[in-house]
Amino acid sequence: MSAATSIEGLRQLPTERSVSDVLARVEAIAREKGMTIFARIDFSGDAARAGLMQRPCGMVLLGNPKGGTPLMLAAPTVAIDLPLKVLAFEDENGQCWVAYNEAEYLQHRHHFPPELTRNIAALPALVAAAAAAA
Repeated sequence: MSAATSIEGLRQLPTERSVSDVLARVEAIAREKGMTIFARIDFSGDAARAGLMQRPCGMVLLGNPKGGTPLMLAAPTVAIDLPLKVLAFEDENGQCWVAYNEAEYLQHRHHFPPELTRNIAALPALVAAAAAAA
């Protein structure tokens, strides 16, 4: 699958940064905003430890319980998509991408009250800042 492929509810941004750099920037910006970093997953590193090859690929799980908990109280199934996730990966052409689920998609998927999308609405700006050129 090409990175340019449209996937419902998934926003993908190209970046000139490396996977490692963009994920480090996601973490730093999120911490500055008072968010919690729950985990960082190094998919390509895990693949290498299993003897497999994978282009650089990783994910940061982040959020804020004050923002996410009201969503889960309104629609418990949204917990399957929380904490929020930011994926960075390199495609077959060496282009790095950063991706995340759109708040409106999560609202539509889990049917929590539309006004609660504001609780997770800061993610696009955070990702754009992390992906921005140096």
